[in-house]
Amino acid sequence: MMRQYEAAKKKHPQALMFFRMGDFYELFHDDAKTASKVLGLTLTSRDKEREVPMAGVPVRALEGYLTRLVRAGHTVAICEQLQDPRFVKGIVDRDVVRVVSPGTLVETDSLDGTLPLWVLAVSPAAGGALGLAWADVSTGAFRCAECEPERFGEELARIGPAEVLLPEVHESEAGFAAVEALAQACAREGLPVTRRPAWKFDAQRGARDLKERFGVATLEAYGVEESAPAVAACGGLLDFLHDTQKHALAQVRDLEVHRAARHLLLDRATRRTLEIVANQRDGGREGTLLAAVDRTETPMGARLLRDWLLEPLLDAAAIERRLGAVARLVVAADLRRALAAGLDGMGDLERVGARLAGARAHPRELAALARALGRVPQLSAQLAQAPALVESALLEQLRGGLDPCAELRDRIAATLADEPPIVWKEGGLIRAGFDPALDELRALASGGKEYLAALELRERERTGLPVKVGFNRVFGYYLEVTRVQAGSGAVPVEWTRRQTLKNLERYVTPELKEYEEKVLGAEEKAQDLEARIFEDLRAFAAGQVGRVLGTARAVAALDVLQGLARLAAERDWARPEIAAGGDPALLEIRDGRHPVVEQALREEPFVPNDARFGAARRLAVITGPNMAGKSTYLRQTALITLLAQAGSFVPARSARLAPADRIFARLGGGDDIARGQSTFMVEMVETALILRHATPRSLVLLDEVGRGTSTFDGLAIAWAVCEQVHDLVKARCLFATHYHQLTDLAASLPAAVNLRVAVRERAGRVVFLHRIEEGGTDRSYGIHVAQLAGLPGPVVARARAVLARLEQDEEGLSRRILGAAPAVSQPSLFDALSQGDAGMLEELRALDLDTLPPIEAWQTLRRVLAALRSE
Repeated sequence: MMRQYEAAKKKHPQALMFFRMGDFYELFHDDAKTASKVLGLTLTSRDKEREVPMAGVPVRALEGYLTRLVRAGHTVAICEQLQDPRFVKGIVDRDVVRVVSPGTLVETDSLDGTLPLWVLAVSPAAGGALGLAWADVSTGAFRCAECEPERFGEELARIGPAEVLLPEVHESEAGFAAVEALAQACAREGLPVTRRPAWKFDAQRGARDLKERFGVATLEAYGVEESAPAVAACGGLLDFLHDTQKHALAQVRDLEVHRAARHLLLDRATRRTLEIVANQRDGGREGTLLAAVDRTETPMGARLLRDWLLEPLLDAAAIERRLGAVARLVVAADLRRALAAGLDGMGDLERVGARLAGARAHPRELAALARALGRVPQLSAQLAQAPALVESALLEQLRGGLDPCAELRDRIAATLADEPPIVWKEGGLIRAGFDPALDELRALASGGKEYLAALELRERERTGLPVKVGFNRVFGYYLEVTRVQAGSGAVPVEWTRRQTLKNLERYVTPELKEYEEKVLGAEEKAQDLEARIFEDLRAFAAGQVGRVLGTARAVAALDVLQGLARLAAERDWARPEIAAGGDPALLEIRDGRHPVVEQALREEPFVPNDARFGAARRLAVITGPNMAGKSTYLRQTALITLLAQAGSFVPARSARLAPADRIFARLGGGDDIARGQSTFMVEMVETALILRHATPRSLVLLDEVGRGTSTFDGLAIAWAVCEQVHDLVKARCLFATHYHQLTDLAASLPAAVNLRVAVRERAGRVVFLHRIEEGGTDRSYGIHVAQLAGLPGPVVARARAVLARLEQDEEGLSRRILGAAPAVSQPSLFDALSQGDAGMLEELRALDLDTLPPIEAWQTLRRVLAALRSE
């Protein structure tokens, strides 16, 4: 047995080996030590001379232990008994039947039904491009793409893999540095990395595997070249999945080449800022756009909705297909409600379908599958019978994809009991009446117990002895009395001695022997027959994987569409108008609302606002106090755009837009200690990325750019960024700021406008109206906000006095420095210096800025101002 263990361990040296021994999985040597620490197991040893450490877990509790080990960062190889010990003399054959890693932990109880389970393979190419391939073995989804190395971090954040596969490259080999850079990027994201032999990431090998899998002679139909880096990544990924799953992966039935040009792109900072699927507080779902709009009834629908929100569409026709389907379900309220009722409780048809591929589906999963498939004809009929008040080609297409898999459904329903047992090998699995031989065995096993009890009572009454009926595997059934009773002469002559023990005698009668031939092993035979029937059912179901998954994907899309329609009807959302061609800067929103904030409000209504952009109105400089709603306005504009391009109605009275190719959001602050970047550095890196990658079709949100440094440094940077966005990038841009000087940009930039958040002062207190108005403002109301926050009264009073003094000293200076002076001619600082004020020049030259106290800096500035005003 240990030789078997060592052979299995040699094939999987990096994995913890779960070695099946009867009702337990045993671990040995270092594996046992590791598992004992993670799982809290007691170490034991059977060989006292060598003291081989071992630890075990019950077979019945496998899923829980697997989950804990894998989430602790370990990989587990499951070595099973391949033969039934009852029919084998000596040691049964064993082999590894599955390897479980973070990306292949598909146990039902451990999975979050709303999230995908991606394994990502990365193959660096000699030319610098990266090939990417990712698959979800729990659903069969399989995708590939290519990207530049500098975008790898963004792709990691977009895909969100549970595990990353990288080629194993020695430090002396070419490509070592590139692979290590990829590994470091994964480490920064906290993603587990699995190294695989580099030769498995080969384009030629990958192309061969893909063509064999899909039964094609060329990959042209998939839109990928056979020599592409993505094909090499596909090869490495398929090899890994075969090694870990140990079956043909029938659920992986298609390859989708992911093309960024088809989708609205959202970088890492934007996804985080807009809190699309994860909040900034703890990375959870609460408070996100996904949580606010999710009205799906099934896990597979929830996963698809997540995909739609993270990858909205660019093509106007594709967006309209989705919007048309939602519109039809909005007006057809009865159909919408009927679909929701039919989908409620359907379960995860997609993941159960994928589990069929490896013949791993449990009886209860198959029973649930049959019930889910039983609802499909009704869904199809409802779609066909509902009045087509709004035409929808997408709904008709999805109706055509609803295959009820009638033969599979009927076979499961006819084979399995209504409530199959959890431990199915102990009987009660197959429906009564399905197999006559099974029914006969069950009746014999059940009736045999009653017969033996009656026989025991009859023999006791006839002999006057306390007879017991017993059984063992060697001698079969027997009648048992003590040796003293056997010598009393009361034992009937027809009893034949079968076994003598120290204090007992065991006998058999002709009647008992005859019945034994019928009853012996009836229960065990019934269990064996049930197991064979169930395995036949699973094998049949495995051949239906493609049909089941096709239905599951149609159901998921229907679920998303009915959920979006229900949301639109509940919240009075409007169908957006998608403008194809024409002005790329078009964005007109009337009475827009923030979809998350509006739902969070309980006692007061949300104040709606308009947004209007076009070729002549591309840059909006937004001023106003903190807490007044600037950030909410920026975010709601972006979220309305995102929802529209995802195919959803939007929280507005009306919306009309040209699809955005990217949304960039630079809002809020935060450092990045892992990368050694301060808050200001992060702000500048994100701003630089926007300026380099935004296009005239993009939507850019910028909030408080430049605030992380000195006032004039920050003002200068913010001014220059606005000019760059306006003059060169030409994107739609909402620029929120406390630098009131930026409102002067509207006078010099033809496509710039000023907006402000309306504020009213009443009895010395500030009232935030949360309404966006045309025009700028020259006050931030920061001290008012500080007062609302509970700052002590003396501090607030002193702050007001200091503010008045600073505003007086600073008046007019920044505009002259930035070259945006008012029409009245006034001498500038540079004019004064050029006219030869020797005393001022000497004083300025003597300043040591590294050691100059702030108060002396202000005093010097006041003297400069005084000199300018006296000119």
